[in-house]
Amino acid sequence: MKTNDVVRYRVYELIVEIASVSSESLNYCTTSGLVTQLLRELTGEDVLVRATCIEMVTSLAYTHHGRQYLAQEGVIDQISNIIVGADSDPFSGFYLPGFVKFFGNLAVMDSPQQICERYPVFLEKVFEMADSQDPTMIGVAMDTVGILGSSVEGKQVLQKTGTRFERLLMRIGYQAKNASTELKTRCLDAVSSLLYLSPEQQTDDFLRMAESWFSSLSRDSLELFRGISNQPFPELRCAALKVFTAIANQPWAQKLMFNSPGFVEFVMDRSVEHDKASKDAKYELVKALANSKTVAEIFGNSNYLRLRTYLSEGPYYVKPVATTAVEGAD
Repeated sequence: MKTNDVVRYRVYELIVEIASVSSESLNYCTTSGLVTQLLRELTGEDVLVRATCIEMVTSLAYTHHGRQYLAQEGVIDQISNIIVGADSDPFSGFYLPGFVKFFGNLAVMDSPQQICERYPVFLEKVFEMADSQDPTMIGVAMDTVGILGSSVEGKQVLQKTGTRFERLLMRIGYQAKNASTELKTRCLDAVSSLLYLSPEQQTDDFLRMAESWFSSLSRDSLELFRGISNQPFPELRCAALKVFTAIANQPWAQKLMFNSPGFVEFVMDRSVEHDKASKDAKYELVKALANSKTVAEIFGNSNYLRLRTYLSEGPYYVKPVATTAVEGAD
């Protein structure tokens, strides 16, 4: 990268920072001609410059006035068209991830339904990337699905794609089992985001949807994630525990956990977590279960009391070792 490139990018970064403050400051920046220049580079021929510029345009889209400006100037349509044309561009791998992320963020800020209806190529591309052999593309697809699925409206948009989304879930389950540690973690984060429902979101329809999504991930999804949570990598363990925490307040998941041999013991067993992050993650799971309205009924009162005890003892409790001599030892 040439020195003048570095300077140029730094100027763009500053311009975006200033433009993000208010619509007045954005007007001031557009008058300078620098915003227009940045947007020209976004659609220009240099794919590496494109990749850098989309990150800055994404920052601008974090503000309401920034999004309005991008829509008015036709920039969002241009980005959509570039994604459409990416199929015939052998170098699209450089900038495509950033362009798809841009739409993922846009969907969350605005309305997942409106963005996905107005720019159908966005979801189309996410499904395509998930099926790719390239870990970079798969990773971006996982992150984007996680972002989309973090809101109820986004979950509905995904649900409407029917069997395509079911296939994508199977793909996520497959990658969670077989990919590199880093990609596995991103898959697990996406699953947590997709499956979480707050108590007020738990209508019969959404609970049924979450249950069917969970079962689409793998032949035995509970065992898949339990296996991952027993692996010696803290980031994987924590990500798998987060999946359990995401569904812990849903009755169907509690029944599944309760009926899975040894699962309740696994939740209560403090000796399996060795590092702080894993202990914290396990504690969040216990907390989510203990605070649920249905757990006493499903897990039974004695298990419910054990959860409450775990909760009150805190994440780092160590059981005092009994020192009494065993009778008949001498």
